[in-house]
Amino acid sequence: MTQQPFSRPGAFDLSGLKDQTAAPAAASSSAYAVPVTEANVQQVLESSMTAPVLLVFFSRTRMPESGQLADDLTTLATEFDGRFLAGLVDIDTAPGIAQAMQIPSVPLVVVVLEGRPMPLLQSVVPLAELRAALTQVLQQLTAQGVTGRHQPRPQAAPATDGGPVVDPRYAPAQDALAAGDLDRAVAEYQKLVDSNPADAEAAAGLAMAKVLQRTSGVDPVQARTAAAEHPADVDAQTLVADLDLLGGHVEDAFNRLIELVRRTAGEDRDRARQHLLGLFAAVGNDDPRVLRGRQNLASALF
Repeated sequence: MTQQPFSRPGAFDLSGLKDQTAAPAAASSSAYAVPVTEANVQQVLESSMTAPVLLVFFSRTRMPESGQLADDLTTLATEFDGRFLAGLVDIDTAPGIAQAMQIPSVPLVVVVLEGRPMPLLQSVVPLAELRAALTQVLQQLTAQGVTGRHQPRPQAAPATDGGPVVDPRYAPAQDALAAGDLDRAVAEYQKLVDSNPADAEAAAGLAMAKVLQRTSGVDPVQARTAAAEHPADVDAQTLVADLDLLGGHVEDAFNRLIELVRRTAGEDRDRARQHLLGLFAAVGNDDPRVLRGRQNLASALF
C-alpha cells in the first residue's frame, strides 16, 4: 500500500460499502480502541483529523498471531493515553473494508493522519518492539506540531457512536490552534502548565505552540538569508531553528543552536540556550535526538 492523499469521503474507495448497521463487534479492552465496522469506518477515518488513527487488519482464524498484534495495539493505545486511536479491523467480520482498502494480507498496521494513510507494519512484532516503533512515530509527529489527543471512549458505547475528539484537558488549546489563534493557544497551554508543571504533554504543547506563534507569517527564504548573513544574530538563528523544527529537521535545529551557544557569550548565549531547551521540550525529553542534543549542549557550555 502506498501513501496517498485522501479527500472526504476517504482516501480509500468506500463507495461500495453498504450504509447499514453492522452486527455488534466484540468490545475492545481500551478506551482508545474501537472495532471498525462498515457502519463506522468513515467516522473512524474522519477522527484522524484530530489525532492519529492506527488501523490494524487481522484475522484470528486465518492467522492467530495477527490477533495478538491487535491485542497488543489495544494495550498500547491505553498506555499512550489517547495519542492515537486503535482501529481494529477483523477481516473475517468486515471483509468489505479489507476489500475496499485493498489490503493484500494480514497482519497490516496503517497510520492514518488527517486522512492520509501510510503503512507502518506488515508483520507481527513483540510488544516491546511495537511500543518502541510507536514511540518514535509519535515523537516525530510531535516535532511536526501534531499534539492532538483522542477522548476516551466509554467502554459500553457501541462502535457506531461518534468519533473520538480531543481530550477535554487540551480542548481549549486545540480549539485555538484549529482557529489559528496562536496567542490563545499559548495562553491555554500556559494555564495547564501553571496548574500542573509535571504535565509533560502540556509542556510540549506549549513549547510547540510558541514555535508556531514565532514563525507565523514568516518568509522562510528571507529568514534563512538573514541567518546566513548574520551568524551571530540570536534572533535570526533561533527563528531558522524554529523553521527547521517545523519542517521535521529536528537535529538541524538543535545543531544550529548548539553552535550558536559555542559562538556567543553572556546574555546572547543564555538566550540561545533557553531557546534550545524550549525546542527540546517541544520534541520530548525521551527522544534520542533530545538526549544527544543535551549532551552536545553540555559540551558546548563546558
